[in-house]
Amino acid sequence: MPDRVPVPLGEYESAPLEPGQLTPRDIDRLQALQARGCLTLSRERTGWRLKADATVGVLVLDRVRVVISPKFAIPGEQLMSWLAYALVTPVPATARRWATGPDGYADLIAAALLEQCERLLREGLRRDYVRRRSVDSVLRGRLDVAAQATRRYGQLDQLHMRTFDREADIWDNRVLGSALKAALGPTTSPDLARALHDIAGAFPEAPTPAAALRALDCTHYTRLNARYRHAHTWARLLLRGGGVSDLLADQGATADGLLLRMPALWEAVVRRLGTEAVGPRGGHAVPGGNGAGIIVRGDLGNTSTFRPDLLLSLPARGTAHRRLLPVDAKYKRYDRHGVSADDVHQLLTYGGGYGPAEDPIAVIVHPRTGGNAQRILRVRGTNGLLGTVHVLGVDTRTTPEQATDWISSVLH
Repeated sequence: MPDRVPVPLGEYESAPLEPGQLTPRDIDRLQALQARGCLTLSRERTGWRLKADATVGVLVLDRVRVVISPKFAIPGEQLMSWLAYALVTPVPATARRWATGPDGYADLIAAALLEQCERLLREGLRRDYVRRRSVDSVLRGRLDVAAQATRRYGQLDQLHMRTFDREADIWDNRVLGSALKAALGPTTSPDLARALHDIAGAFPEAPTPAAALRALDCTHYTRLNARYRHAHTWARLLLRGGGVSDLLADQGATADGLLLRMPALWEAVVRRLGTEAVGPRGGHAVPGGNGAGIIVRGDLGNTSTFRPDLLLSLPARGTAHRRLLPVDAKYKRYDRHGVSADDVHQLLTYGGGYGPAEDPIAVIVHPRTGGNAQRILRVRGTNGLLGTVHVLGVDTRTTPEQATDWISSVLH
C-alpha cells in the first residue's frame, strides 16, 4: 500500500477530503468516533469534510493519516508535561515539542513506553511461577498420571508432566509486549519503529489487545511489581488508542492511532491541581463514591444524582468544622468569553447543594495562556446574594507545579 496522505488539522479546525480518500471502513470508524464526540464527518458536494472537536492526536485510516495538533489551551511543547501530570507519571525524557508532521503525539507516547521498557530490561524483567503442561523424555516437576495413562497407555518413552517454574511470561510483561506491537501502527519515525520492534522481542505478548486491557484493569501493584506502574500507564494509552478515557473500547469499533480527549485530560488535571493545592492547609478531595451528591427525585424516570468534577473538604476558618467547596473543570475559552448562563446555573446549584447557606461558593477552573487570572461572579436576586462563582484561569504555558502553587494562594 502506498504511503498514506497526511491530513494536518488543528483542534477545532476542519479539512476537506476527496471522495476516494475514505474507504467504507474508514467512514464506519469516523462515524463511530463522531458518535463519541471526537470529530465530525459531513458529506459535501465535492467529497467529505472532517472537523476536529476537542480532540488531538493521530488517526491512521486506510488511505490518509489525520494529525490533529493542539491549538486551543495547552501548547504543544507542554502537552506531555500536563498529560504526565494528569496520569501521575514522570515526564518522559523523550518528551519534545509537538510536531505538526506525521509524527507527534503518537511518537511521543510510543517513545515514553519504549523508555520505560528499556529501563525494565536493564533492571531485569519480573518473573513469577507459571504452571505448564509439557511432554519430555526426562521427568521434571510432577508426572501427570492421568495423561500418561490415557495418552501414552502406560508407556514411559515420553512423560506427561506438570511443571511450576519461574518465568517472565506473566501478565505484567505480556501487556507491555502487546503495547509495543500496538505502538508500531501509528509510529512513523523509522528509528523509533526499529527500536520498538527490537525491544518487543524481549517481552511476551498477550493473546489479544482486549485480553491485555482486561489484565491491566485487574492489576494490583505491590512491592513486587510497583516498578511496572509507569510502563503500564503508557501501555494503557496505546492499547486503548487514546488518552485518559476510552474512545472506542467495547464499542465494536477499532481505529489505529492515538486520540486524546482534551476535556477529559483537563478534568484529570483539575482534580490533581485542586487536591494538591489544598493539601498543605488540611484539605482533601472527597471520594466520588461516598454517596455525597445532589439528588433529583420526582421527575419522569429514575432518580438521578450529579456532582462536580472535584469536591474539596476544607477546614472552616475559626471553627473546628469543615466546609465543602465544589470545583468544576471547564475546557472552554473563558479567557476570551464570559461564563455561559448554563454554567452559571450549574455552579450555583453546586454551591447551594454543598456550600453553607449563608455563603454558597463554587469554583470554575479553565485553561488559558498568557498568565494566571481570577475573577469573581456574584449572582444576586431580589432577596440578596444567591451565590458566588470564582473563575480561575490556569496558565498552561507554566508547569503544573507552578499552577498548583497559584491555586493554593487563591483558595484561601
